[in-house]
Amino acid sequence: MKTYLVTGGAGFIGSNFIHCMINKYGNSIRIINVDLLTYAGNLENLKGLENKENYTFIKADICDKDKIEEIFKNNEIDYVVNFAAESHVDRSIKDPEVFVRTNVLGTQCLLNIAKNYWEKEDDTFLPGKKFLQVSTDEVYGSLEHEGYFTENTPLDPHSPYSASKAAADMIVKAYFDTYKMPVNITRCSNNYGRYQFPEKLIPLVINNVLSGKELPVYGDGKNIRDWLYVEDHCLAIDQVINNGKLGEVYNIGGHNERQNIEIIKTIIKTVQNTLDESDPRRNHISDELIKFVKDRKGHDRRYAIDPAKISSEIGWLPETAFEQGIVETIKWYLKNAKWIENVTSGQYQEYYRQMYEKKDERVS
Repeated sequence: MKTYLVTGGAGFIGSNFIHCMINKYGNSIRIINVDLLTYAGNLENLKGLENKENYTFIKADICDKDKIEEIFKNNEIDYVVNFAAESHVDRSIKDPEVFVRTNVLGTQCLLNIAKNYWEKEDDTFLPGKKFLQVSTDEVYGSLEHEGYFTENTPLDPHSPYSASKAAADMIVKAYFDTYKMPVNITRCSNNYGRYQFPEKLIPLVINNVLSGKELPVYGDGKNIRDWLYVEDHCLAIDQVINNGKLGEVYNIGGHNERQNIEIIKTIIKTVQNTLDESDPRRNHISDELIKFVKDRKGHDRRYAIDPAKISSEIGWLPETAFEQGIVETIKWYLKNAKWIENVTSGQYQEYYRQMYEKKDERVS
């Protein structure tokens, strides 16, 4: 039985990955979920798994060397899948230090402890081990109107968040180059789907539309992102764990480029079409909710990933068209109003007020 140490497993992509792996492999694998449960970590994402014998949750900081070493000491870890990260650009602009601590030093802590337990006396590594670093296309910087990020695109991060992720990637690469540690790095485009904390664009817009609140749009709204359904991303990671060539980077993208303003208008229309005709919320849903605000500092104009390498070498292709995935996502949020209510209270509400409701610099 393979044992996965999944860090950040109570977050958006991490929790989806855990569900995906248990649905796919059942009791033939074991998952240890390590999460500090900061603002975006939510154990409600993992309801139904609490009593499974092959699933364990441990509240811990990936920077806590003693705690991480204890986990390795008490368990034979085969795979480390590192989702744990501070991940919102706005937050990184406001407080860069915490991003460096978690994303850089936390990754190095995990790497070092895994190396100590996996490395043999002859400096080779035990077979069947792998450290997979989950990264982002934001490490590549910004694109103009044409072209795509490939695995050979130079790193050019523009925000404290993306810089911290790029630094972590380079440390992972250094452990392969220096020690031949079995690693892979995946860099994905923007994910969307269930369990996403509503500070990110798609769930924020869904939640605000349903509540009749303004939809804040940075700048002119024409920044372009490549969107990937989260379950497709999870399946790609699974394939890289099992079939990725050691030391390699794999870009994971969906060829689903959309302008932010296009995404927002799609959500407005889809929510209108999804709600029952008798639902009173339909009355306040329109494009008039859109309010343009001052652009974010260092806002990259366009991201677009070329997934040719993972497709040709491993055989992965995204299965979910955006038109299908966005409908499934909206339906999930409509059915899980209590989940939204629970995560949009307290600390998150204060953050939302600071980041959006206090903005009085509007642009036309």
